[in-house]
Amino acid sequence: MTSFDLHAFLTAQRERQTAFLAELVKTPSDNPAGDCAPHAERAAALLEGLGFTVERHPVPSEVVRANGMISATNLVVRKRFGDGPVIALNAHGDVVPPGEGWTRDPYGAEIVDGWMIGRGVAVSKSDFATYAFALLALEAMGTARGTVELHLTYDEEAGGEIGPRWLLEQGISTPDMAIAAGFSYGVVTAHNGCLHLEVEVTGKSAHAALPMTGIDALEAANCVLTTLYAYRKGLPQRVSAVPGIGSPQLTVGLIKGGINTNVVPDRVTLRLDRRMIPEEHPAEVEATLRAVIADAVAHVPGSRADVRRILLAQPLSPLPGTDRLAQVLCAHATRIMGEPVEAKGVPLYTDARHYAAAGVPIALYGAGPHTIEEANAHRADERLPLADLYKATEVVAAALADLLAE
Repeated sequence: MTSFDLHAFLTAQRERQTAFLAELVKTPSDNPAGDCAPHAERAAALLEGLGFTVERHPVPSEVVRANGMISATNLVVRKRFGDGPVIALNAHGDVVPPGEGWTRDPYGAEIVDGWMIGRGVAVSKSDFATYAFALLALEAMGTARGTVELHLTYDEEAGGEIGPRWLLEQGISTPDMAIAAGFSYGVVTAHNGCLHLEVEVTGKSAHAALPMTGIDALEAANCVLTTLYAYRKGLPQRVSAVPGIGSPQLTVGLIKGGINTNVVPDRVTLRLDRRMIPEEHPAEVEATLRAVIADAVAHVPGSRADVRRILLAQPLSPLPGTDRLAQVLCAHATRIMGEPVEAKGVPLYTDARHYAAAGVPIALYGAGPHTIEEANAHRADERLPLADLYKATEVVAAALADLLAE
């Protein structure tokens, strides 16, 4: 094992690893609409082509539909080397739809100046490749202890409830620690939580010639918006102690309503996104927002606001064991990436929270440039520097070897 040249082995695998990732990008897995079982089958076939045994765990159709998707199959690869810890590696294969503005085919996996371009290439199909080839390296290395599992799931864009959470709740996996998809120049140990609320403001329709005979739902919704934006101005006063997290955030991202130009609107619906720092308590945040909305709508007599929770993602905070996991990843990443790589928090939310909720220490690390902006994540021309894919794979393989040997 001490004579094994990890870098040389993975360098020899680069062409095969690149082709593996390209096939994943070329197979659509947009969520929505969330018909992701075909991509899982393609990924399983590719993994089997690498010599892995792949467990297919289809999520029951009624559960899938309840989570707003069409189909989802979770994939698990297990490699037991011997007694010792079980380490899970999780990445998600579902992606946001391409949207507008692409200069390249979003499913083309074209390589331009060393960057592969395509939807999901950075978030997070890249880490299907990172983790699979890191596991190949461990097999070649002759690792003698522990077990490594690949958890490849398909509902991160819809909340992760039927991906990692389902695998853990069903007892399909019981890992001792985990690594989830991330970027190469930072090890993430904490992230924001997120609350999505739908606010349905109702009034009473009327002819525009006699508006006083109706109850203007848009006027009431305007009160709600004005009050929410005033509430938002106070959020920057609270800053997380976790580097990289910053302050809580509030965005009203969707609004629809009205009947016609000449009709007093009887219904307006808003959807809001409230990002919560790790120090906040989600129940308190939700209660505060509900009270703010109720007070605002009271300014238009006869109107009503019904609030429905769409999503609650708990913040991620380090658990006992997270520090050691991060320490090993940071040490190897600093050495291989050629610059200091430190543990930090991010203002996103991810599937990692489901492992933490199950008591599993977890850190996020994987292939990608310095920031999601540089990767064009969730934007046109999403891209990944292949050099970072190769280096991150070496980091993960080296870190796994150390962790399994302890």
